[in-house]
Amino acid sequence: MNWRVVIGLETHAQLSTASKIFSGASTAFGAAPNSQASAVDVALPGVLPVMNRGAVERAIRFGLAVGGTINARSIFARKNYFYPDLPKGYQISQYEIPVIAGGEVPIVSATRGEMRVQLTRAHLEEDAGKSLHEDFHGMTGIDLNRAGTPLLEIVTEPVLESSDEAVAYAKALHALVRWIGICDGNMQEGSFRCDANVSVRRDGEPLGTRCEIKNLNSFRFMQEAIDFEVRRQIELIEDGGTVVQETRLYDPDRRETRSMRSKEDAQDYRYFPDPDLPPLAITEDWIARVKGEMPELPEAMQHRFVRDYGLPATDARTLTASRDVAAYFEAVATAGGEAKSAANWILGEVSAALNKSELEIGAAPVAAAQLGALLKRIADGTISGKIAKDVFDAMWAGEGEPDAIIEKKGLRQISDAGAIEKIVDDAIAANPAIVAEYRAGKEKAFNSLVGKVMAASKGKANPAQVNAALKKKLG
Repeated sequence: MNWRVVIGLETHAQLSTASKIFSGASTAFGAAPNSQASAVDVALPGVLPVMNRGAVERAIRFGLAVGGTINARSIFARKNYFYPDLPKGYQISQYEIPVIAGGEVPIVSATRGEMRVQLTRAHLEEDAGKSLHEDFHGMTGIDLNRAGTPLLEIVTEPVLESSDEAVAYAKALHALVRWIGICDGNMQEGSFRCDANVSVRRDGEPLGTRCEIKNLNSFRFMQEAIDFEVRRQIELIEDGGTVVQETRLYDPDRRETRSMRSKEDAQDYRYFPDPDLPPLAITEDWIARVKGEMPELPEAMQHRFVRDYGLPATDARTLTASRDVAAYFEAVATAGGEAKSAANWILGEVSAALNKSELEIGAAPVAAAQLGALLKRIADGTISGKIAKDVFDAMWAGEGEPDAIIEKKGLRQISDAGAIEKIVDDAIAANPAIVAEYRAGKEKAFNSLVGKVMAASKGKANPAQVNAALKKKLG
């Protein structure tokens, strides 16, 4: 039986404002519980919310980045429900008219290739507080520091067809909100959280009943949770059961989802316009000003890297997954003068060293200008590509500039024709059996002789000259 998977994602991106969406309280992470909860956040009688202009500007920036419609007028609503970490008894959100409608995020699907994930909407809202279960025996503590933290909830259409596509979209969105500076993307601190709506159906049947998996805060957990939920729903239906619409949580220890509560529909929340907040008005002049301050977007930069630097599309896509990596590449390419070599080194040696050291590119011990200087020494024949890796390791360890390391360690490449000819002659004389194999037609023997020459020169002989000299001598 052919099954179709249907997935839609809802992502809560915490906006990078210094203060909350409707109060002046700080949004800094890690403060003592309830030390950043103002009178507005805890809903003391008589207080009134005041809109944070910076949160709106970040929403506008997102709308421009995804090509969505930025509504000139949007409405805030009260979403009513009871939970201990919601002191008002309602959450201020947007319902009927969100700040952003539509838009799309480009991704690469393993099965469908390049595609665009359509967005339904993106709306502004406040976060709730946090329940603390671990620190209290038989009780739950409530920390309201997060209450009122500004969020942009970004909702896709149900167009994703696998956990791979869901993760690809989540990673692309995560990179985008960081790129345009509206969210720090710190998933461990709760700055970027995803809910996955998952359903299955047989070919030709209408959409199945969906279940929502809440608060997925890592890409690995998202993949595992969706895969488990898909298997659970298919097995349930094939065994004669029916899927119940509900909210589920993912247990990473057991690697399974479990029921949390029955899924509410919009009418259960009794949305109505918030009487304390006027409609949000966004002018064309405001949008134009924000547009003028936008950075070059990843997709446009990818096309430019292919066009101007001659990079393969896959390299350009990888380099533009992070704004910091893209900037590092351009600086290296400028300093080193050879874009493809710069891309190869960043995607190879630099990436491996960053992973091993558990560092981001901004903290790399080798600056872009230093790597560019190293690539120049490869290009001008001062050192070989093989020796350059040893120089790079020394640079990463903090031993200084490439030229100083090359001189200090005596790594300058041997390019003198006479010196190379002598080393080649010695290698031929010392290895008659390998020479005989080559002359008998065994091509691999030639590589063995090259290795002998390079070993004799301690890796310093110019490889191209070695190859040329050997071919000349061997005929």
